[in-house]
Amino acid sequence: MGRRTVWWRAAAAVGAALCATTAAIPSAVAADALTPYSYAEGATTVEGATSSTGAVRLAAGETYRSSIGPGGKLYYRLDLGAAANAYVSATAVPAAGAAVASADGVRVSLQDADAHRCSYETARFGPTRSAHPVTAWASREVGSDEYMCQGAGVFYVVVERVGTAVGTGTGTSTGSASGAVTGSPSEGSSEEWGLELGFVSEPAVTKGGPTSAPQSWNSASPEGLSGDPESRRGGSGFATASPVAQGVWQDEAGIRAGETLFYKVPVGWGQQLYATAELGSTTGGDGYVGNAFVMSLYNPVRGFVDDRTANYGGEQRSASLDPLPPVAYENRSSLDDEVSGMRFAGWYYLALHLGTSVADRFGDEPLGLTLRVRLEGEAGAGPGYLGASEPRGVFEVTGEDQEAAESGATGDTLDGAGDGGGGDAETSGAGEGSGDSSGAGDQRLAMTVVAAGGIGTGSLLVLVLLVWTLVARRRAPVDAEPERLRPAAAPRGRHGASRGR
Repeated sequence: MGRRTVWWRAAAAVGAALCATTAAIPSAVAADALTPYSYAEGATTVEGATSSTGAVRLAAGETYRSSIGPGGKLYYRLDLGAAANAYVSATAVPAAGAAVASADGVRVSLQDADAHRCSYETARFGPTRSAHPVTAWASREVGSDEYMCQGAGVFYVVVERVGTAVGTGTGTSTGSASGAVTGSPSEGSSEEWGLELGFVSEPAVTKGGPTSAPQSWNSASPEGLSGDPESRRGGSGFATASPVAQGVWQDEAGIRAGETLFYKVPVGWGQQLYATAELGSTTGGDGYVGNAFVMSLYNPVRGFVDDRTANYGGEQRSASLDPLPPVAYENRSSLDDEVSGMRFAGWYYLALHLGTSVADRFGDEPLGLTLRVRLEGEAGAGPGYLGASEPRGVFEVTGEDQEAAESGATGDTLDGAGDGGGGDAETSGAGEGSGDSSGAGDQRLAMTVVAAGGIGTGSLLVLVLLVWTLVARRRAPVDAEPERLRPAAAPRGRHGASRGR
């Protein structure tokens, strides 16, 4: 009883502090209640170097956490062999509700030891002008260039913050479906952003087969999916993206202004992916918000493929991806990003973001969200890889993946691969990016409850929930296994852009 009393006292103290804090905070601060981005569980925390000298090495198949300040330019090192293709991605994560300009964003390039750029991409917040996770990718592809970036050796991943406020946002394209790169310096540009870095290695393939991208495919939009939707909560990052199969899916908690929800779809070789996201109507507020909503598609290595935006005026609206080509290895030879991005089988990610400006017109209440996903074609065999990818299985769709997409259980993806890379780097994300889609939804729901407590009428409810949680956590191991130690849990396995080569 004495030990449990300590937990009750701690809960009471935290509850009192919470009540005092919520009384002092204006109730209109909606961003404080948004679920933070979920980084990959077990991701190793690394510090980017300001020079290529001393850049920390990133291992294939691993995911890392880092950060970047305004005007930052950071270096990370790769040791590459002569045969495998390498893909790196960087997701910039500004704080929820941070002020940003549409031209602000992140650029990623992969360079050889002589500073030749193998490829690069810039991802910006775009016409929504709303802070949310944005991801850019770069690659070293064997045989793509006769002189540069070939062979084994040291390569560098260079991550830069771009935008009007730091004097580097003079680019002319965003890759977004609508709106030019515009914007003015913003307060948000003075804040540090989190970074999630991924590195995937793709083995060589057997010779033979087509080597040029298809010139045509079925580009007609299929008949829309109908029927009653199934409930599926969106995740709060790539690592907690909620798996979905073909069907109609609805997030029971809806989507709030400033929030980004992640879903993932297993797409096999030869299959075409179609996706439409619908915002529900609302009776609260009035007016019109341009570029209020954006849906972005990323491939299995988190490479940007396409996005679409929608305006919002209180009535239901939808955003649909253009018909994309079937997944094929030879798509990589296309100069069209929408085609070349569809080069792998595996999990494809849908990131749905509702701009913060929607709250100014329609309040902080969540809008209904429906996702319609269709897959055309039968999944076929792959290109004949001569080895294993790192992480393993990232370019295939298994029966377990299909089952996970149907049931909503977690599937194996890049986000949880590896053991964190080892070494002396600090690990992070314990419990933060578990990869459990239902857990991510529960976290979003809990944050909504905390927001209600901040208004002042729900403080008691928050306190009761907090006490209940603390007691439940304390009881669980005692009630379940009173006479022996429990075994340690086994580690889990596995948006706008301009691109250049």
